Amino acid sequence: MTKTLNHKAWFLVLPVFAVVAFSAVLPLMTVVNYSVQDTFGNNQFFWNGVAWFQDLLDPSTELGGRFFGALWRTLLFSAIILTIEIPLGILVALSMPREGWRVAFCLVLMALPLLIPWNVVGTIWQVFARSDIGLLGWVVNHMGIDYNYTGHSLDAWITIIVMDVWHWTSLVALLCYAGLKSIPDAYYQAARIDGASRWAVFRTIQLPKMRRVLLIAVLLRFMDSFMIYTEPFVLTGGGPGNATTFLSIDLVKLALGQFDLGKAAAMSLVYNLIILVICWIFYTVMTNVDADRERREA
Repeated sequence: MTKTLNHKAWFLVLPVFAVVAFSAVLPLMTVVNYSVQDTFGNNQFFWNGVAWFQDLLDPSTELGGRFFGALWRTLLFSAIILTIEIPLGILVALSMPREGWRVAFCLVLMALPLLIPWNVVGTIWQVFARSDIGLLGWVVNHMGIDYNYTGHSLDAWITIIVMDVWHWTSLVALLCYAGLKSIPDAYYQAARIDGASRWAVFRTIQLPKMRRVLLIAVLLRFMDSFMIYTEPFVLTGGGPGNATTFLSIDLVKLALGQFDLGKAAAMSLVYNLIILVICWIFYTVMTNVDADRERREA
């Protein structure tokens, strides 16, 4: 008996392909097209080849120096954010109640910062950190500390980091809390019978069971922090000087401020490639560690 294949189901998938092509593939091809061309205005373009990519990857050029400076600032910011938010999110999740009315209260409280739009977050902290009318700036200055996030690079960095920690640690905490809630009570009962300490329970039961949600948390927070734009742009505009000009801000300045579409397109493609490569490395390393641990336990 010959089985007849029905290909009509593909028609249900075609709208999805059309949406993806319209929203992702076509804009990407447009960026690729711009990255190999140059223009003097009047919508007239001419072929430039890979010259923009060569300048971009050469630190001795003006474009390359600008790109690598913004890249190191962005990498440093992402590293600081991950170093603070991942352990802090785990600590908050461990401190949250497991049952009773306090669970719903804590979940709502933790979700509130995530509901605030990014531009509103930047505006809130822009006012909050001002030394003249902002509560934070006024208190810090009256403590004898010369704090001015618009004039001091270190103050601007600290303000942006504290703002991001306030805004996004809840996401890590909620993910870790979901991982903790999925652990069966039998594990804790066995630990109590063995007389395991709180640290031993965390190290041998809770942390291994949270590995998968931690992988998601690290990937999400890295991508968000590496592509951060709205909050620091509203807060500092990339200043003072170029102290907080991350890659995303520099890219927008290059594309819209200077209207160098070719350079901006090349930078955006390299920017996207860096994100994909680092996320792939994160995912590969953490999944391999997870697989090795499961093999050892088996």
